[in-house]
Amino acid sequence: MEKRNNTYQLDLKELKLKDCSEGTKSLNLEFDNHDDIFNIFEVIKSKKIFEDENTATEFALGLKLFTEVMLKNKQHPLFEELRPAIMEFMKKLKSQ
Repeated sequence: MEKRNNTYQLDLKELKLKDCSEGTKSLNLEFDNHDDIFNIFEVIKSKKIFEDENTATEFALGLKLFTEVMLKNKQHPLFEELRPAIMEFMKKLKSQ
């Protein structure tokens, strides 16, 4: 049985750089994730872990992108030591 994933498109654009110059770079990324990321945004916001909703969204997006890469590359030695800590972190996050 084929595992189904949700497909997303992310458009990222530099707006203003720290030297106050205008950003010129952009990135368009298409990726799959087993979770409904927009639902996760809402769940994280509703938990009120962070005061600012943008911070909650940044956190959720970063975490979902990172953990999906980790799941897809379970055997990669880079994640060997990190995997147990991430699993504990996710349990703690879900229990809040």
